Amino acid sequence: MTATSTAPRTPATATPARSTNSLTSGRLPSWAPWVTLAGSAGLAALLLGIVSLAASAPFNIAGWAVVAAILYLILITTTSSIIEGRRQGVDRLVTGVVVIAFGIAMVPLVSVGVTVVTNGVGGISAEFFNSSMRNVVGEGGGALHAIIGTVLITLAAAVISIPIGIFTAIYLIEYGAGKRLAHAITFLVDVMTGIPSIVAGLFAYALFALFLGPGIRMGIMGAIALAVLMIPVVVRSTEEMLRLVPNELREASYALGVPKWLTISKVVLPTAVAGITTGVMLSISRVIGETAPLLLTAGVATSVNYDLFNGRMMTLPVFAYSQYMNQGIPASAFIDRAWGAALVLIVIVMVLNLVARAVAKFFSPKLGR
Repeated sequence: MTATSTAPRTPATATPARSTNSLTSGRLPSWAPWVTLAGSAGLAALLLGIVSLAASAPFNIAGWAVVAAILYLILITTTSSIIEGRRQGVDRLVTGVVVIAFGIAMVPLVSVGVTVVTNGVGGISAEFFNSSMRNVVGEGGGALHAIIGTVLITLAAAVISIPIGIFTAIYLIEYGAGKRLAHAITFLVDVMTGIPSIVAGLFAYALFALFLGPGIRMGIMGAIALAVLMIPVVVRSTEEMLRLVPNELREASYALGVPKWLTISKVVLPTAVAGITTGVMLSISRVIGETAPLLLTAGVATSVNYDLFNGRMMTLPVFAYSQYMNQGIPASAFIDRAWGAALVLIVIVMVLNLVARAVAKFFSPKLGR
Protein backbone atom coordinates (compact mmCIF):
# COMPACT_ATOMS: atom_id res chain seq x y z
CA MET A 1 0.00 0.00 0.00
CA THR A 2 1.15 3.50 -0.74
CA ALA A 3 1.75 5.61 2.31
CA THR A 4 -0.36 8.65 2.58
CA SER A 5 1.50 11.83 3.36
CA THR A 6 0.35 13.54 6.52
CA ALA A 7 2.35 16.71 6.01
CA PRO A 8 0.22 19.77 6.42
CA ARG A 9 -0.59 21.65 3.25
CA THR A 10 0.68 25.16 2.94
CA PRO A 11 -2.19 27.50 2.13
CA ALA A 12 -1.80 29.35 -1.15
CA THR A 13 -0.90 32.96 -0.78
CA ALA A 14 -3.82 35.08 -1.89
CA THR A 15 -2.91 37.63 -4.51
CA PRO A 16 -4.06 41.05 -3.39
CA ALA A 17 -6.68 42.52 -5.66
CA ARG A 18 -5.58 45.50 -7.63
CA SER A 19 -7.45 48.65 -6.91
CA THR A 20 -9.41 49.91 -9.90
CA ASN A 21 -9.61 53.43 -8.49
CA SER A 22 -5.88 54.00 -8.14
CA LEU A 23 -4.06 56.13 -10.64
CA THR A 24 -1.25 53.56 -10.55
CA SER A 25 -3.54 50.72 -11.65
CA GLY A 26 -3.39 51.71 -15.28
CA ARG A 27 -7.06 52.65 -15.31
CA LEU A 28 -8.75 56.00 -14.72
CA PRO A 29 -11.42 55.98 -12.01
CA SER A 30 -15.03 56.22 -13.12
CA TRP A 31 -15.36 59.76 -11.81
CA ALA A 32 -12.35 61.05 -13.77
CA PRO A 33 -14.27 62.05 -16.97
CA TRP A 34 -16.84 64.00 -14.95
CA VAL A 35 -14.18 65.81 -12.93
CA THR A 36 -12.33 66.57 -16.17
CA LEU A 37 -15.51 67.91 -17.74
CA ALA A 38 -16.25 70.11 -14.73
CA GLY A 39 -12.68 71.40 -14.70
CA SER A 40 -12.80 72.11 -18.43
CA ALA A 41 -16.08 74.00 -18.05
CA GLY A 42 -14.67 76.06 -15.18
CA LEU A 43 -11.43 76.83 -17.00
CA ALA A 44 -13.33 77.79 -20.17
CA ALA A 45 -15.60 80.10 -18.14
CA LEU A 46 -12.57 81.73 -16.54
CA LEU A 47 -10.81 82.29 -19.87
CA LEU A 48 -13.87 83.68 -21.64
CA GLY A 49 -14.73 85.80 -18.61
CA ILE A 50 -11.33 87.44 -18.76
CA VAL A 51 -11.69 88.01 -22.51
CA SER A 52 -15.21 89.45 -22.08
CA LEU A 53 -14.04 91.86 -19.39
CA ALA A 54 -11.07 92.97 -21.47
CA ALA A 55 -13.25 93.55 -24.55
CA SER A 56 -16.25 94.92 -22.57
CA ALA A 57 -18.44 92.38 -24.32
CA PRO A 58 -21.17 90.08 -22.94
CA PHE A 59 -20.32 86.51 -21.99
CA ASN A 60 -20.68 84.18 -25.00
CA ILE A 61 -22.38 80.94 -23.95
CA ALA A 62 -21.85 79.23 -27.33
CA GLY A 63 -18.15 80.13 -27.27
CA TRP A 64 -17.89 78.82 -23.72
CA ALA A 65 -19.39 75.47 -24.76
CA VAL A 66 -16.97 75.14 -27.69
CA VAL A 67 -13.89 76.01 -25.60
CA ALA A 68 -15.01 73.68 -22.79
CA ALA A 69 -15.47 70.81 -25.25
CA ILE A 70 -12.03 71.35 -26.80
CA LEU A 71 -10.35 71.55 -23.39
CA TYR A 72 -12.14 68.40 -22.25
CA LEU A 73 -10.99 66.43 -25.29
CA ILE A 74 -7.40 67.58 -24.82
CA LEU A 75 -7.30 66.89 -21.07
CA ILE A 76 -9.08 63.50 -21.11
CA THR A 77 -7.00 62.26 -24.05
CA THR A 78 -3.70 63.37 -22.54
CA THR A 79 -4.49 62.01 -19.09
CA SER A 80 -5.75 58.69 -20.44
CA SER A 81 -2.76 58.27 -22.75
CA ILE A 82 -0.31 58.80 -19.87
CA ILE A 83 -2.08 56.52 -17.37
CA GLU A 84 -3.96 53.97 -19.50
CA GLY A 85 -1.92 53.92 -22.68
CA ARG A 86 -2.22 55.35 -26.17
CA ARG A 87 -4.98 53.01 -27.38
CA GLN A 88 -7.25 53.83 -24.46
CA GLY A 89 -6.50 57.51 -24.89
CA VAL A 90 -7.59 57.40 -28.53
CA ASP A 91 -10.70 55.47 -27.47
CA ARG A 92 -11.64 58.17 -24.96
CA LEU A 93 -10.98 60.85 -27.60
CA VAL A 94 -13.33 59.21 -30.10
CA THR A 95 -15.94 58.62 -27.37
CA GLY A 96 -15.78 62.29 -26.42
CA VAL A 97 -16.15 63.38 -30.06
CA VAL A 98 -19.21 61.13 -30.49
CA VAL A 99 -20.85 62.43 -27.30
CA ILE A 100 -20.17 66.04 -28.28
CA ALA A 101 -21.62 65.43 -31.74
CA PHE A 102 -24.72 63.96 -30.12
CA GLY A 103 -25.02 67.02 -27.90
CA ILE A 104 -24.69 69.35 -30.90
CA ALA A 105 -27.41 67.42 -32.73
CA MET A 106 -29.70 67.70 -29.69
CA VAL A 107 -29.31 71.47 -29.38
CA PRO A 108 -31.55 72.46 -32.33
CA LEU A 109 -34.02 69.67 -31.54
CA VAL A 110 -34.44 70.75 -27.93
CA SER A 111 -34.43 74.42 -28.94
CA VAL A 112 -37.21 73.91 -31.50
CA GLY A 113 -39.25 71.84 -29.07
CA VAL A 114 -38.96 74.34 -26.23
CA THR A 115 -39.67 77.30 -28.54
CA VAL A 116 -42.76 75.73 -30.10
CA VAL A 117 -44.18 74.60 -26.76
CA THR A 118 -43.49 77.95 -25.09
CA ASN A 119 -45.04 80.02 -27.87
CA GLY A 120 -47.72 77.54 -28.88
CA VAL A 121 -49.35 77.04 -25.50
CA GLY A 122 -50.60 80.63 -25.58
CA GLY A 123 -52.56 79.97 -28.77
CA ILE A 124 -54.17 76.72 -27.60
CA SER A 125 -57.72 76.90 -26.27
CA ALA A 126 -61.04 75.12 -26.60
CA GLU A 127 -62.05 77.52 -29.36
CA PHE A 128 -58.86 76.66 -31.26
CA PHE A 129 -60.06 73.05 -31.65
CA ASN A 130 -63.79 73.52 -32.19
CA SER A 131 -64.01 76.46 -34.59
CA SER A 132 -62.63 77.52 -37.94
CA MET A 133 -61.58 80.90 -39.33
CA ARG A 134 -64.83 81.49 -41.20
CA ASN A 135 -65.87 85.16 -40.85
CA VAL A 136 -63.01 85.79 -38.38
CA VAL A 137 -60.80 88.80 -39.14
CA GLY A 138 -59.11 89.43 -35.80
CA GLU A 139 -59.11 87.64 -32.49
CA GLY A 140 -60.88 84.35 -32.01
CA GLY A 141 -61.33 81.53 -34.45
CA GLY A 142 -59.46 78.26 -34.53
CA ALA A 143 -57.79 75.61 -36.61
CA LEU A 144 -60.50 72.96 -36.78
CA HIS A 145 -60.67 73.19 -40.57
CA ALA A 146 -56.86 72.90 -40.82
CA ILE A 147 -56.69 69.89 -38.49
CA ILE A 148 -59.41 68.06 -40.43
CA GLY A 149 -57.77 68.93 -43.74
CA THR A 150 -54.37 67.70 -42.53
CA VAL A 151 -55.79 64.40 -41.31
CA LEU A 152 -57.84 63.75 -44.47
CA ILE A 153 -55.13 64.71 -46.97
CA THR A 154 -52.39 62.80 -45.12
CA LEU A 155 -54.63 59.76 -44.74
CA ALA A 156 -55.47 59.79 -48.45
CA ALA A 157 -51.78 60.16 -49.32
CA ALA A 158 -50.95 57.19 -47.08
CA VAL A 159 -53.69 55.07 -48.66
CA ILE A 160 -52.26 55.83 -52.10
CA SER A 161 -48.54 55.53 -51.38
CA ILE A 162 -48.19 52.74 -48.81
CA PRO A 163 -49.54 49.87 -50.96
CA ILE A 164 -47.64 51.10 -54.02
CA GLY A 165 -44.42 51.46 -52.06
CA ILE A 166 -44.64 48.10 -50.29
CA PHE A 167 -45.58 46.17 -53.44
CA THR A 168 -42.77 47.86 -55.36
CA ALA A 169 -40.25 46.88 -52.69
CA ILE A 170 -41.57 43.30 -52.71
CA TYR A 171 -41.05 43.13 -56.47
CA LEU A 172 -37.52 44.51 -56.23
CA ILE A 173 -36.44 42.04 -53.54
CA GLU A 174 -38.48 38.92 -54.20
CA TYR A 175 -39.09 38.92 -57.96
CA GLY A 176 -36.85 41.40 -59.74
CA ALA A 177 -33.37 40.48 -58.47
CA GLY A 178 -30.90 40.95 -61.33
CA LYS A 179 -33.51 42.16 -63.84
CA ARG A 180 -33.15 45.33 -65.86
CA LEU A 181 -36.60 46.53 -64.89
CA ALA A 182 -35.67 46.29 -61.22
CA HIS A 183 -32.50 48.32 -61.82
CA ALA A 184 -34.51 50.96 -63.67
CA ILE A 185 -37.09 51.16 -60.87
CA THR A 186 -34.35 51.47 -58.24
CA PHE A 187 -32.75 54.30 -60.20
CA LEU A 188 -36.05 56.15 -60.56
CA VAL A 189 -36.83 55.71 -56.85
CA ASP A 190 -33.44 57.15 -55.95
CA VAL A 191 -34.11 60.13 -58.21
CA MET A 192 -37.60 60.67 -56.75
CA THR A 193 -36.19 60.64 -53.22
CA GLY A 194 -34.32 63.86 -53.87
CA ILE A 195 -36.88 65.86 -55.84
CA PRO A 196 -38.02 69.16 -54.27
CA SER A 197 -41.50 69.12 -52.78
CA ILE A 198 -42.61 71.97 -55.03
CA VAL A 199 -42.01 69.72 -58.05
CA ALA A 200 -44.47 67.17 -56.65
CA GLY A 201 -47.01 69.97 -56.21
CA LEU A 202 -46.51 71.17 -59.76
CA PHE A 203 -46.92 67.62 -61.05
CA ALA A 204 -50.24 67.13 -59.22
CA TYR A 205 -51.49 70.55 -60.33
CA ALA A 206 -50.52 69.95 -63.97
CA LEU A 207 -52.14 66.50 -63.91
CA PHE A 208 -55.52 67.80 -62.71
CA ALA A 209 -55.35 71.03 -64.72
CA LEU A 210 -54.92 68.92 -67.84
CA PHE A 211 -58.34 67.29 -67.31
CA LEU A 212 -60.28 69.83 -65.19
CA GLY A 213 -58.82 73.10 -66.36
CA PRO A 214 -56.46 75.63 -64.76
CA GLY A 215 -57.15 77.11 -61.35
CA ILE A 216 -58.51 73.87 -59.90
CA ARG A 217 -57.86 73.27 -56.18
CA MET A 218 -58.92 70.13 -54.32
CA GLY A 219 -57.81 68.12 -51.34
CA ILE A 220 -57.15 65.01 -53.43
CA MET A 221 -54.63 66.99 -55.46
CA GLY A 222 -52.67 67.65 -52.28
CA ALA A 223 -52.92 63.98 -51.34
CA ILE A 224 -51.44 62.93 -54.69
CA ALA A 225 -48.64 65.49 -54.35
CA LEU A 226 -47.78 64.13 -50.90
CA ALA A 227 -48.04 60.55 -52.19
CA VAL A 228 -45.39 61.33 -54.81
CA LEU A 229 -43.09 62.36 -51.96
CA MET A 230 -44.01 59.38 -49.78
CA ILE A 231 -43.63 56.56 -52.29
CA PRO A 232 -39.81 56.61 -52.64
CA VAL A 233 -39.34 56.74 -48.86
CA VAL A 234 -41.67 53.77 -48.37
CA VAL A 235 -39.97 51.82 -51.15
CA ARG A 236 -36.45 52.35 -49.86
CA SER A 237 -37.26 51.65 -46.21
CA THR A 238 -39.32 48.55 -47.03
CA GLU A 239 -36.65 47.30 -49.41
CA GLU A 240 -33.97 47.53 -46.74
CA MET A 241 -36.16 45.75 -44.19
CA LEU A 242 -36.92 42.91 -46.60
CA ARG A 243 -33.20 42.48 -47.27
CA LEU A 244 -32.68 41.86 -43.54
CA VAL A 245 -35.04 38.88 -43.51
CA PRO A 246 -32.83 35.73 -43.46
CA ASN A 247 -33.04 33.61 -46.59
CA GLU A 248 -33.22 30.53 -44.37
CA LEU A 249 -36.79 31.48 -43.46
CA ARG A 250 -37.79 31.62 -47.10
CA GLU A 251 -36.03 28.35 -47.90
CA ALA A 252 -37.66 26.59 -44.96
CA SER A 253 -41.07 27.75 -46.15
CA TYR A 254 -40.40 26.64 -49.72
CA ALA A 255 -39.19 23.25 -48.44
CA LEU A 256 -42.57 22.74 -46.81
CA GLY A 257 -44.29 23.32 -50.14
CA VAL A 258 -45.60 26.81 -49.36
CA PRO A 259 -46.00 28.92 -52.53
CA LYS A 260 -43.97 32.07 -52.92
CA TRP A 261 -46.81 34.56 -52.50
CA LEU A 262 -47.89 32.90 -49.27
CA THR A 263 -44.30 32.80 -48.02
CA ILE A 264 -44.03 36.54 -48.61
CA SER A 265 -47.32 37.33 -46.88
CA LYS A 266 -46.98 34.90 -43.95
CA VAL A 267 -43.22 34.74 -43.34
CA VAL A 268 -41.32 37.62 -44.92
CA LEU A 269 -43.66 40.55 -44.23
CA PRO A 270 -44.45 39.62 -40.59
CA THR A 271 -40.74 39.31 -39.91
CA ALA A 272 -40.05 42.79 -41.29
CA VAL A 273 -43.25 44.48 -40.13
CA ALA A 274 -41.57 46.49 -37.37
CA GLY A 275 -39.08 48.11 -39.73
CA ILE A 276 -41.68 48.60 -42.45
CA THR A 277 -44.00 50.37 -40.00
CA THR A 278 -41.17 52.64 -38.89
CA GLY A 279 -40.40 53.52 -42.51
CA VAL A 280 -44.05 54.27 -43.22
CA MET A 281 -44.25 56.57 -40.21
CA LEU A 282 -41.07 58.32 -41.31
CA SER A 283 -42.61 58.94 -44.73
CA ILE A 284 -45.76 60.35 -43.14
CA SER A 285 -43.74 62.55 -40.82
CA ARG A 286 -41.80 63.80 -43.85
CA VAL A 287 -44.85 64.96 -45.78
CA ILE A 288 -47.26 66.03 -43.05
CA GLY A 289 -45.41 69.31 -42.63
CA GLU A 290 -45.11 70.19 -46.33
CA THR A 291 -46.43 73.62 -47.28
CA ALA A 292 -45.37 74.48 -50.83
CA PRO A 293 -47.09 71.60 -52.69
CA LEU A 294 -50.30 72.08 -50.70
CA LEU A 295 -50.40 75.79 -51.50
CA LEU A 296 -50.46 74.85 -55.18
CA THR A 297 -52.90 71.96 -54.95
CA ALA A 298 -55.19 72.18 -51.91
CA GLY A 299 -55.12 75.96 -51.67
CA VAL A 300 -56.26 78.10 -48.74
CA ALA A 301 -59.67 77.91 -47.08
CA THR A 302 -61.33 79.33 -43.97
CA SER A 303 -64.16 76.79 -43.60
CA VAL A 304 -64.27 73.11 -42.77
CA ASN A 305 -64.33 70.86 -45.84
CA TYR A 306 -64.75 67.10 -45.51
CA ASP A 307 -64.83 66.38 -49.25
CA LEU A 308 -61.44 65.67 -50.79
CA PHE A 309 -62.91 65.88 -54.31
CA ASN A 310 -64.70 69.21 -54.03
CA GLY A 311 -63.28 72.58 -53.10
CA ARG A 312 -60.20 73.85 -51.33
CA MET A 313 -58.92 72.41 -48.07
CA MET A 314 -56.75 73.99 -45.40
CA THR A 315 -53.91 72.13 -43.70
CA LEU A 316 -51.94 72.96 -40.56
CA PRO A 317 -48.67 73.91 -42.32
CA VAL A 318 -50.51 76.21 -44.73
CA PHE A 319 -52.60 77.59 -41.86
CA ALA A 320 -49.48 78.45 -39.83
CA TYR A 321 -47.87 80.02 -42.90
CA SER A 322 -50.89 82.10 -43.84
CA GLN A 323 -51.47 83.30 -40.28
CA TYR A 324 -47.88 84.44 -39.90
CA MET A 325 -47.51 86.00 -43.36
CA ASN A 326 -50.93 87.74 -43.44
CA GLN A 327 -51.08 89.31 -40.01
CA GLY A 328 -54.03 91.52 -39.24
CA ILE A 329 -55.10 93.49 -36.19
CA PRO A 330 -54.13 92.57 -33.55
CA ALA A 331 -51.02 90.85 -34.89
CA SER A 332 -50.53 88.88 -31.69
CA ALA A 333 -53.71 86.85 -32.36
CA PHE A 334 -52.40 85.74 -35.76
CA ILE A 335 -48.97 84.87 -34.38
CA ASP A 336 -50.51 82.89 -31.51
CA ARG A 337 -52.63 80.89 -33.95
CA ALA A 338 -49.57 80.17 -36.09
CA TRP A 339 -47.58 78.88 -33.11
CA GLY A 340 -50.60 76.90 -31.92
CA ALA A 341 -50.88 75.20 -35.31
CA ALA A 342 -47.16 74.33 -35.20
CA LEU A 343 -47.57 72.79 -31.75
CA VAL A 344 -50.60 70.74 -32.81
CA LEU A 345 -48.70 69.50 -35.87
CA ILE A 346 -45.78 68.34 -33.72
CA VAL A 347 -48.17 66.58 -31.34
CA ILE A 348 -49.83 64.79 -34.28
CA VAL A 349 -46.45 63.56 -35.52
CA MET A 350 -45.55 62.39 -32.01
CA VAL A 351 -48.83 60.48 -31.68
CA LEU A 352 -48.30 58.84 -35.07
CA ASN A 353 -44.86 57.66 -34.01
CA LEU A 354 -46.21 56.25 -30.75
CA VAL A 355 -48.93 54.42 -32.66
CA ALA A 356 -46.32 53.06 -35.05
CA ARG A 357 -44.26 51.72 -32.17
CA ALA A 358 -47.31 50.06 -30.66
CA VAL A 359 -48.30 48.50 -33.99
CA ALA A 360 -44.77 47.28 -34.64
CA LYS A 361 -44.55 45.75 -31.17
CA PHE A 362 -47.94 44.06 -31.48
CA PHE A 363 -47.47 42.62 -34.97
CA SER A 364 -43.77 41.77 -34.83
CA PRO A 365 -43.01 38.02 -34.59
CA LYS A 366 -42.82 36.76 -31.03
CA LEU A 367 -39.48 35.21 -30.17
CA GLY A 368 -39.53 32.26 -27.85
CA ARG A 369 -38.60 28.65 -27.44
